[in-house]
Amino acid sequence: MSPVAPPPPAFPDVTGSLLLPGPVGLLEVAVELPVRSEARRAIAVVCHPNPPDGGTMHNKVVTMTSRALAELGLTCVRFNFRGTGNSEGSFDDGRGEVLDLLAVARWAMAAHPKHALWLGGFSFGSWVALQAARQLPVQQMITIAPPVGRRDFTGVLPPACPWLVIQGEQDEIVDAAGVFAWVAKQNPAPTLVRMPDTGHFFHRRLLDLRGAIKNGVRKNLPPLEG
Repeated sequence: MSPVAPPPPAFPDVTGSLLLPGPVGLLEVAVELPVRSEARRAIAVVCHPNPPDGGTMHNKVVTMTSRALAELGLTCVRFNFRGTGNSEGSFDDGRGEVLDLLAVARWAMAAHPKHALWLGGFSFGSWVALQAARQLPVQQMITIAPPVGRRDFTGVLPPACPWLVIQGEQDEIVDAAGVFAWVAKQNPAPTLVRMPDTGHFFHRRLLDLRGAIKNGVRKNLPPLEG
């Protein structure tokens, strides 16, 4: 007889970390709550870059994305993919990571069924988020430096929701021209923000990234919880 999976923890009412049962073991999750008086009926789940290259939920682009959305009133959830940090399992080159994201998003949605679900991702995390979006009721997508040319995007469909793409023009890892060409082929077209003089990790431009995120999604913000 297989062991019974532990029940998922309650969604926290304070900012902090927890361990959530995932598809192949526990997943390390961090929840950031907005100021209570500014809280909106939305939860954003943000995905981190490629684990074999050192990507974790503590990546500065990921944490800045979460901070920007929390400042807009969203509850933000970051998590480590399998085999990263304190998450159990081992890297699965994107396949299992989609399942990890689905588990985290569905846990958050079960706790807040009346909240809108937003997805975000940086680099590898954006590729995972776009694939998972087909199985979730996403109402806003945010992809930062999507790894066009480094991952297979042939089966990746545009999400059926507003979609923001942010790409540095001087990206040293992802071919920016390839991203712009890929974006131009999407239907419906996403909102594209091209950031000049900016590399893959947005060094010295993280505050500009925060502004681009907030300005890019502001018109789609859900109402306040009150």
